[in-house]
Amino acid sequence: MDARDYILFMEIPSNVPVMTLPNVTLFPQALLPLYVFEPRYRQMLHDSLTSHRMFIVAMQRPGRHRETPSRIAGLGFIRVAVDNTDGTSHLILQGMSRVQLGRIVRYKPYRVHAITPLQAPHTDNVTVDALLAKVRDLVEERIALGWHVKSKSPGKKKGKQPTMLSVKDVVHYLDALEDADQVADLVSCAMLPSPAERQTILETVDVEPRLKHLIHFLMAEISQQRKSKQHD
Repeated sequence: MDARDYILFMEIPSNVPVMTLPNVTLFPQALLPLYVFEPRYRQMLHDSLTSHRMFIVAMQRPGRHRETPSRIAGLGFIRVAVDNTDGTSHLILQGMSRVQLGRIVRYKPYRVHAITPLQAPHTDNVTVDALLAKVRDLVEERIALGWHVKSKSPGKKKGKQPTMLSVKDVVHYLDALEDADQVADLVSCAMLPSPAERQTILETVDVEPRLKHLIHFLMAEISQQRKSKQHD
């Protein structure tokens, strides 16, 4: 069952806790490992685990000294939570949906916001198909320039290095995804190193402009990579 199935079969609360983190974005369906150590977030995790198992990860707005979460953020479902002896926890959060933060319900002991889930309207047209083809070409080019995708093989012995997926493996996987919405988020999550760029993609709900942003960012990455190779 993937993130979309959770959305279909689980009721999203109207008010959800918010964890504000610098330079972190949570995309739908992405898996985000987190280490929870702050007392307020430890309490938030406990409350979430005993209720709906959901909370939001929002990027801290750049340049703000006080806690200021970005208005568009990612709603996550707690897939795994492991408590440590010192009271901290390691967990895996799975992205479920983009959400828009509304009014603040409360500040303490942790922030809770009213939210509105954001879903991209279904898009199936020639323009989107052409943009998808361009994204796949850029992904192939970016990998060929030296970007590697790591994959852990099932049953791999401890201490062994993860295998590297080839260009063919990655492109074949992208070709198998028919949903442009998924492709845009997957590539953005995996291949955009800039937090600001990832947040821009997260905040762009409609698929067509999202793909255009992604293409622009990938082309800039490729250009920078080529310049770096020329100076080596």
